[in-house]
Amino acid sequence: MLREIRPAIVLVVALTLITGLVYPLVMTGLAQVLFPTQANGSLIENDGKVIGSELIGQLFTGDKYFHGRPSATTKPDPNDSSKTVSEPYNAANSAGSNLGPTNKALIDRVKDDVNKLKAENPNARVPIDLVTTTGSGLDPHISPEAALFQVPRVAKARNMPEDRVRQLVEQRTEGRLLVILGEPRVNVLALNIALDQMAAQ
Repeated sequence: MLREIRPAIVLVVALTLITGLVYPLVMTGLAQVLFPTQANGSLIENDGKVIGSELIGQLFTGDKYFHGRPSATTKPDPNDSSKTVSEPYNAANSAGSNLGPTNKALIDRVKDDVNKLKAENPNARVPIDLVTTTGSGLDPHISPEAALFQVPRVAKARNMPEDRVRQLVEQRTEGRLLVILGEPRVNVLALNIALDQMAAQ
């Protein structure tokens, strides 16, 4: 009987060491050597201080900054642990709202957001990604159309020519991955950092 059990035990131990220890260490080491920025979270630094990641959106509310997509992430209510409260871009609780297209709360929120955005820029069509959330609630990107929609507000708040702000959006627009994958996009945090740098100059 020991003759039959021994190979099974040796195989389990060997596979545990290979797949649970050797493989993760090799992959982590290769990632640190080949892609150190990505392996460490694609962190963005400004004046030597980490201010965010290229991979996780942040909440910008001021008129002088570009705003990202709405985020449906939440956190526990500090006053009642059985409830949650909104906390946009909470990476510890990545999730969508799970509200369907016929849900009244979702419809009302989208209508309110559309009305606010129309008041901000009445001559332009409201891009859909400025009023809809993503599945993760953490998306750091918006479409170039969503960024260009916000140019008049940002330019006015910063007392800058719209053409300069529009040009910055175009410079910060990322193309499709490998020319065919995904859609053109703008990283909101990177755009706002570039905007602050431009204003400082």
